[in-house]
Amino acid sequence: MSSLRFLLADDHTLVRAGFRSLLEKLYDCEVAEAGDGREALRLVGQLQPDVVLMDIKMPGLNGLEATARINRDFPNVRVLLLSMYTNEEYVLQALRAGAVGYLLKDATPAELQLAIQAALRGEMYLSPSISKRVLQDYLQLVGSSGSMLNALTARQREVLQLIAEGRTMKEIAQILHISVKTAEAHRKQMMDRLDIRDITGLVRYAIRAGLVTLE
Repeated sequence: MSSLRFLLADDHTLVRAGFRSLLEKLYDCEVAEAGDGREALRLVGQLQPDVVLMDIKMPGLNGLEATARINRDFPNVRVLLLSMYTNEEYVLQALRAGAVGYLLKDATPAELQLAIQAALRGEMYLSPSISKRVLQDYLQLVGSSGSMLNALTARQREVLQLIAEGRTMKEIAQILHISVKTAEAHRKQMMDRLDIRDITGLVRYAIRAGLVTLE
């Protein structure tokens, strides 16, 4: 097999170092690293990696949203989502975003290799400890409207995550390169679609939807 190109996207330097070391032992490969979802998107555009190993939880732009954009703009790039969570809602969101796999961070090296080989073949891989009910629920959701989160635009989901992370509207506008007025308009549209009347309610919803966690 010719040299593979990997992209590691995780906001923890030591985690990336561990995965890099493992990948370099398993494959003849080139490994790039990203510390957040936005950097991951930029590097995918530049490098066109074969497989992206994407942390599901990153500040600014989470792995789910980054995966959805990669799937839309670079359909030949395979994304494996990495997570500590076995929560079925996270898995379903990962599948809806277009990930080809969901791998728990406590997986063995052999399991990581199985997941990567499946991804390279265009097949789906889920950690064995994840309930079979996840796939059943996913099949039931195919063709349906999905969760309320799907009613929001990609930009609105970005604004929602940043609000939940405690960013001010001025900070959000700067991060997204939009005006404060536009950011506030996204917030209002979000609140109308979700039928939520205050910022506290938005934060609670973002936590329930898995966009942020209480850490």
